[in-house]
Amino acid sequence: MRDLLANPAWQEEDLGLPLPDTTHACSVCLPNWESVVGYEEGREKIIRRLRTGYPRFFKHPTVERLFENARAELTSDGEDVLILPTRLSAQRAHRWLERQAETAIRTTSYHGFQALIFPEKARSLANSYWRFSGEGASSRQAQDYLDGALREGSKSHLVARAVAKLNGGAAENTFVFASGISAALAVLRALPGIREGKKTLQIEFPYVDSLKIQERFGNGAAYLNEATGESFDEALRRIRAGEFAGVFTEVPSNPLLRTVDLSLLADACRSSRTPLILDDSAAGPLNVDALPHCDVLTSSLTKWVSGAGDVMAGAATVRADSPLAAEFLGPLAEDSAECAPLYIADAEILLSNMKGYAKRNTAVNFNALALVAFLKDHPAVASVWHPSVTQTDNYTAIMRKNGGFGGLLSIVLTNPKKAPKVYDALKLSKGPSFGTPFTLVCPYTLLAHYDELDWTEDCGVPANLLRISVGLESPDTIIAAFAEALA
Repeated sequence: MRDLLANPAWQEEDLGLPLPDTTHACSVCLPNWESVVGYEEGREKIIRRLRTGYPRFFKHPTVERLFENARAELTSDGEDVLILPTRLSAQRAHRWLERQAETAIRTTSYHGFQALIFPEKARSLANSYWRFSGEGASSRQAQDYLDGALREGSKSHLVARAVAKLNGGAAENTFVFASGISAALAVLRALPGIREGKKTLQIEFPYVDSLKIQERFGNGAAYLNEATGESFDEALRRIRAGEFAGVFTEVPSNPLLRTVDLSLLADACRSSRTPLILDDSAAGPLNVDALPHCDVLTSSLTKWVSGAGDVMAGAATVRADSPLAAEFLGPLAEDSAECAPLYIADAEILLSNMKGYAKRNTAVNFNALALVAFLKDHPAVASVWHPSVTQTDNYTAIMRKNGGFGGLLSIVLTNPKKAPKVYDALKLSKGPSFGTPFTLVCPYTLLAHYDELDWTEDCGVPANLLRISVGLESPDTIIAAFAEALA
């Protein structure tokens, strides 16, 4: 197995390498600008070399074999299949897919899974459900099925207990899911205002699918790109008027690492009993103490909490003294157990990974500050986004006493047209996701928003932005790699 701390995956020959170099990796090496564009455009010469990918966007080889087996057993000509792990998830997918595709779907049990069979013309929509729900079978679950060793039982209660220790919540109010996005979707579904037909409000430019699920599975979303000035004042007025089913924001946001003024936002939400949902994935629960400010806190455990990049998981914690707690506890308990449960083998890996989180977090915080100090004074770098230099007062208001500013940052070059050459020359691992033990860099906007780059530019998120997930290498090693590439 390749040690990516000592030997990063950054060259053409590394295209398609799992990151980390393990069977169940959650990222994949896209070593140059051409490979990123080719991946987004579905070019065969790029796609055929990918041995894995981010699991909601790219079906792992073991998951694809599960699908192939189901196709052979269940489908006729002109049909395809979607495999989900639970009956509740299949029922919801069935209703959504029939409504969106305007075609008949049938569902059947399949060797411990649920199979939706649909006309091939609905394949794109079925893939969208897989991506946006995050409820699909994991690679370990698929592998165990293929090996005839599919396991029953759950260790999610142990994960919930460990997560609650990190974020300050109660274990009984913490619910574990198959992915971060399935946790967020479960919260969205539980909002009372959704059943009343209200829209949600997204504050600050979010991780791409955080907004997409509100648009696709809710009643649509109002969106405030930047929580400052008159537009923020107007949003607060609308919140106080009770206009929204819920308010979503990340602390800090991804990829611009901005932090909203939570004292103002939380006060507005409390005044109208509007649920406030925060997500702490970008910095991690050891750095920010977000739960006291919201009704529900969501987290992608895939990232910093796991810290290994080899397991998908998410969590949602309901604040015990929230006046809205009763609205969420039942629905989230049901969804975590019956819709998007974390597979027992994944829970075991996550629990093992979490033991090293505190030590990793300290090192990553230190390394990121060193890199930010180098980049912000470099003549080739026009902008650096990191909580240590971006809306710092708002961030430090929720930073834990022994926390830090996190390991995620973004940059734009003084000459943005040089971004492809800098990216290609960078001798660090390159691919999607963050929170891995090794530094991981990607042209984030290109990967997340390839079909809407004009919109992201209007939102102040440049097409040539590079997002950096700082790893455990020595800070001198990381800085030297950037110095050489920028030169």
